[in-house]
Amino acid sequence: QVQLVESGGGLVQPGGSLRLSCAASGSTFSIAVMGWHRQAPGKRREPVAIINSGGDTNYADSVKGRFTISRDNAKNTVYLQMNSLKPEDTAVYYCNAVRAVPMYTYWGQGTQVTVSS
Repeated sequence: QVQLVESGGGLVQPGGSLRLSCAASGSTFSIAVMGWHRQAPGKRREPVAIINSGGDTNYADSVKGRFTISRDNAKNTVYLQMNSLKPEDTAVYYCNAVRAVPMYTYWGQGTQVTVSS
């Protein structure tokens, strides 16, 4: 089992920045990929960014150049640095961790990010 705890959400003005953190505990040795998804009101949950244990990253087109995902393997923590935030970035952001064998995805409880003036 893996437990994920997110932090760092909040209210920010357009153009501002926030950094989300996700701390993993439990059977963290089994985690292959960690990432962030988000879900805006009335919309489906969508992937934002992922990072594997080797540090390779991938981003949704909507956040490329503005968001940066990073991972501290020693602390079992993944971060999402969000810059140049837009109102359309408003959503609940969920951390996830993927166990490779057998494949299973763990989810955090979510943290609200609101971009508004």
